Amino acid sequence: MTDDKPTRRELLRPLHLLGIALAAGVFAAAVTLVTTGAFTARVNLAIANGTYEGLSPVALGLVVGGGAFIVTLLGIAMLMLAVDPAQYGDDEVDRPVLYDDEPDADEKP
Repeated sequence: MTDDKPTRRELLRPLHLLGIALAAGVFAAAVTLVTTGAFTARVNLAIANGTYEGLSPVALGLVVGGGAFIVTLLGIAMLMLAVDPAQYGDDEVDRPVLYDDEPDADEKP
């Protein structure tokens, strides 16, 4: 085992990724609630009277928000698997890392 202790930044990285996914889920749920009219008197009155058919706007918002959270989390995880961080240790990266190496200036394609 190595004696290198992970830095605080390295320890909190998964928390940052969960935060990004949570923000995407909350945003999707909020947009769903607004577009389904969850805050209108007509929809709330229909739900209270029992005449509202189908999934309530709040339940639909939770489903859409949860789906967005999971899809975002999986997408970020897959993107993290595409790049080996050890390959780019302390080097400053000033271009996309998945591009092919740049050809030399004297070589012609």
